[in-house]
Amino acid sequence: MAKKVIIVSYYWPPAGGPGVQRWLKFVKYLRDFDIEPILYVPKNPSYPIIDETFSDDIPKDITILKQSIIEPYAFATLFSKKKTKKISKGIIAKEKQTLIEKLLLYIRGNFFIPDARKYWVKPSVKFLKKYITEHTIETIITTGPPHSLHLIGLKLRKQLPIKWVADFRDPWTTIGYHEELKLTKKSKRKHYKLEAEVLQTADQIVTTSFTTREEFLNLTKQPIEVITNGYDVEKHAKTSLDEKFTISHIGSLLSERNPEILWEVLSELIQTDATFATDFQLQFAGVVSDRIQRKITAAGLSNHTIYFGYVSHQKALQLQRASQVLLVIEIDAEKTKGIIAGKLFEYMAAERPIIGIGPKDADISKIIQETNTGRYFLYTEKEKLKAEIVAYYEAFKTKQLQTSPIGLQKYSRKALTKKLADLLHKLS
Repeated sequence: MAKKVIIVSYYWPPAGGPGVQRWLKFVKYLRDFDIEPILYVPKNPSYPIIDETFSDDIPKDITILKQSIIEPYAFATLFSKKKTKKISKGIIAKEKQTLIEKLLLYIRGNFFIPDARKYWVKPSVKFLKKYITEHTIETIITTGPPHSLHLIGLKLRKQLPIKWVADFRDPWTTIGYHEELKLTKKSKRKHYKLEAEVLQTADQIVTTSFTTREEFLNLTKQPIEVITNGYDVEKHAKTSLDEKFTISHIGSLLSERNPEILWEVLSELIQTDATFATDFQLQFAGVVSDRIQRKITAAGLSNHTIYFGYVSHQKALQLQRASQVLLVIEIDAEKTKGIIAGKLFEYMAAERPIIGIGPKDADISKIIQETNTGRYFLYTEKEKLKAEIVAYYEAFKTKQLQTSPIGLQKYSRKALTKKLADLLHKLS
C-alpha cells in the first residue's frame, strides 16, 4: 500500500515561474515509487505570475486540499500596484527607492515575519491537525519560500506523532534579498530564532544546493540531504536552431544580477566586427529590471535585443532549444554561492552551450563543469568571457556549435523523485 504524504506548498498551478515546478514535478512521479501525495495549497492565492500550462502536469484523481489565505500583498496594491507586484516577485531596487517602496519594504520586513503568508499558519495547523488524525497520515512535507509554511510543519510536529520534512528551495536568513527588507535588530533576531527552531525540529531537511546544506550543518544536527531541481524528460516538437547567433536568458533578471562585463564584451564585438553585429541577437524571456535594461541600452545593444516578458513554460523550453547560447547569471556575492537556478537543468537538457557568470566557488560552476555543458566566469574575467563568446561565434559560423553533456540522467525529475521517495520510506 502506498505511503500517504501531505505536501504543504504555497505555489501550485495556475502559478507560474520557478517556485511551482519543483513540487509539481515531484508529485507527477511520486506514485511510481509507492508514495501517494496529498496537496495542501491556498484557495485564493495572489500569484505574481500565472501559467495555465502547468495544470497539464497535475496527476489525475490526486487529492488537493485548499484553504483560504489572507494575502497582505492584495491590500498593499492600494498604495502601488506596480511596486507591490515587483516586491512580491523579489525584485527590490537598491537605487532611487521611492517613499512607497521604502515603506512597503519596512512593513514587509518587520510586520510580516517570516513573510507575508504568516496568517495562513494558524488556520492551516487547525485544519491539517484534524485531517491528519482522521486519515492516519504519518508524514508531512513543507516547502519554502515562503518560509512561513515551515511554521505549519513545526507546530504540527510538536502536536502530533508525525514525521516532518522541511524542504528549502532557497535559504532563509541568507537569501539574497533578506538584507534589503530594512529589518530592525529585533526582527532579525526573530528570523534567526524561527530558522533555528525549524532546522532543529524537522526530522529531515532537504536543500536544493550544496552550499545551503553546508550552511545548515552549522545550525542543526538533523539529517540534511541535497535534492536539486532538475529537468523533465518530455517529448517536444522538433525545434530548429535560430539563424541568428542568439544569446538568451530565460527567467527573471533582478537588479543585482547585472554582469556589466557581458554588456561591455558584446558592445565591443558589435563595434569591431561587422559580421558579428549582423548575426548577433540578445534575448530575454522573463522580467528584466529597469536598471539592467538601462545598462543594456547604454552599451548600445538595444537594436540587437528582444524582451519577450514572461512566457509560458512550454515557450521557455522552446526558446532554450532554439538558442545558440544560454545565460545563467547570479549576483556577485558570497551569499549567492548556493543559488542554483532551476533553469540551469533545463538548459543542460536543451544541449545548448551555457555561459554562467557569478561568484567564486558557486554551486552552478561545479555543475556546469561536472556535466560538460558550458563555461563559468567570475565578474572579473572579462577577457576570458570575450574569448569564449568569440569561440562560440566561430563555431556557430561553421554550424559546429554544440555541447557533449556528461551524466545528466541523475538530474532528471524522475531520478530526483526516486531519491526523495527513498528518504520518505526511510522515515517510516
